[in-house]
Amino acid sequence: MGLLIKNAEIVNAQGPWEKAQDIWIDNGKIGEIAPSIRRDGCPVIDARGKKVFPGLIDLHVHLREPGREDKETIETGSRAAVKGGFTSIFCMPNTTPTIDTAQVVQYILDQARKVGLVNVYPVGAITLGREGAQLTEMMDLKRAGCLGVSDDGRAVMNAGVMRRALEYAKMAGLLVMQHCEDETLSAKGVMNEGATSTLLGLAGDPVVAETIIIARDIELSRYLGTRVHFMHVSAARSIDLIRRAKAEGIAVTCEATPHHFTLTEDVVKTFDTATKVNPPLRRAEDVMALHEGLRDGTVDCIATDHAPHTREDKEVEFAVAPPGLIGLETSLGIVLTDLVPAKVLDLPRVVEKMSTSPARLMGLSQKGEIAVGKDADITIVDLNKEWTVTREDTASKSKNTPFLGRKLKGRVVTTVCGGKVVYQE
Repeated sequence: MGLLIKNAEIVNAQGPWEKAQDIWIDNGKIGEIAPSIRRDGCPVIDARGKKVFPGLIDLHVHLREPGREDKETIETGSRAAVKGGFTSIFCMPNTTPTIDTAQVVQYILDQARKVGLVNVYPVGAITLGREGAQLTEMMDLKRAGCLGVSDDGRAVMNAGVMRRALEYAKMAGLLVMQHCEDETLSAKGVMNEGATSTLLGLAGDPVVAETIIIARDIELSRYLGTRVHFMHVSAARSIDLIRRAKAEGIAVTCEATPHHFTLTEDVVKTFDTATKVNPPLRRAEDVMALHEGLRDGTVDCIATDHAPHTREDKEVEFAVAPPGLIGLETSLGIVLTDLVPAKVLDLPRVVEKMSTSPARLMGLSQKGEIAVGKDADITIVDLNKEWTVTREDTASKSKNTPFLGRKLKGRVVTTVCGGKVVYQE
């Protein structure tokens, strides 16, 4: 039957449309954009007074299935994604079994199709079992449907293995997505190393554990002429290294998360285990450096690192709780509440960081823009709607977020994926 969106105030990365438009969607594609479109007998959405973005894309999500369906499933994670305005998500390989074979990739794709809410792209492991030794069959992973590879949760510690991974991934047409943590330096630290960790009596994870991997892999990328993407960067020094590498023409990209560019290590003083993440929350000057990196383009994407855990997992001593927090449903609200009023980003740059740039990095040429012929993945947002983050209103199976009780401004009211309405407030 198609779908007609009326009075759409379209915002693309290159800028907003001057006047509201109607958008005609047919067979999962955007068929026409014009000031006035009439189609009899089809569903109509009136977007008057709301902003219409290309569907959001998250490069860094943990769906936990297979293996830890008590934390999240492909279905519950998909429901959280569309509620947050995401139409495409990339799920990390630290599942049980690991996403290191074509068979596991196929299982995830089959489950995602059954759910039918959001585009789910499995990220394959770089090494078998994420153990850092033997490379996976990346060609098989690519043929099965992977667009990127990562050992997320662990860095590829061996430089020789990382070199071969970059070379092999280049041949396979896969993006290498590196978790930046030298485990010999982080040494099971549970928060940022510094005066606050000493005061709290908690083991510290130093900034250099992140930056030394970034510096090494920049050199490998320079030497090999290969791409590498740095995940969830958290430190001012990391931004500085990546900025300089980009200025030299080295093919590196990076992402930052809402919790790293809004929260500091000071919130750990509550001993709320929802504030325990990896990499850890850093200092105020690191937050400001991430803001500047977002503003000047050093940071390419905003990703959630959505990491659900059960209440039983998190309701333990801070030192032994698993790291991670959920973020699919709060990400856009935090960006619109904290970054846009502060002029860190305007709306076109929000679209760039949360849709257009992720699409470009992963080769999704039909996504990331509202234009005729593109995939009909669309997020409709009411910028004036205020809402409060609560357990009861959370679609994710897990509730581990330090933003509970936080009032946000700007809420997704409708999500369209492949021309189908998959979320309506």
